[in-house]
Amino acid sequence: MRIVIVEDNVVLAEGMALLLGSAGHEVVATTADVDTFRAAVRADRPDVAVVDVRLPPTFRDEGIRAALAVRQEFPGLPLLVFSQHVEQTYATELLAGGADGLGYLLKDRVARVEEFLDALDRVAAGGTVIDPEVIAQLLVRRPDPLARLTPREREVLGLMAEGHDNAGIAARLVVTERAVHKHIGAIFTKLDLGQDESGHRRVRAVLTFLGA
Repeated sequence: MRIVIVEDNVVLAEGMALLLGSAGHEVVATTADVDTFRAAVRADRPDVAVVDVRLPPTFRDEGIRAALAVRQEFPGLPLLVFSQHVEQTYATELLAGGADGLGYLLKDRVARVEEFLDALDRVAAGGTVIDPEVIAQLLVRRPDPLARLTPREREVLGLMAEGHDNAGIAARLVVTERAVHKHIGAIFTKLDLGQDESGHRRVRAVLTFLGA
């Protein structure tokens, strides 16, 4: 089995590579950042990738965001997210795209080497391996994220979720596109979707609506 490892902890990455090599697998690339991860997948077309959630430069959610992007570029690529953290928003989005060939394990809860290797084999074969703690955190009841929206803003967001663009929403609500634009701006603000997410805010808003 050909594997790409994405892990910024050098000791852990090298140890994992030795472990996988001794188990008869081939580690075709070991990387600690998003760009080389995506380049390695394009160049080597691995059978599975093992990805940490938090990578440089901010050590927040770069890894799982990269996993999501790679999964969209290469549908069905088996991924095992192996981390100390559960990143709820992107984990939900990753799972929403289909759980076949997908794993999410917490490093501190893997007690035996055999358990990790078995999980990797199952994910590579198209199975699903999700740590119960990950599931528990994803299912934690949270306040309704849409509670701050006005009825009109909910209506606009609902039409966004149906796939309508601003012109289509304006036509259905019999308002101007400028009014729709203002409603969408208010939705982004109330859902805490900042300007730095401008390329994805509409998708994130719709995912929030569907999740709620």
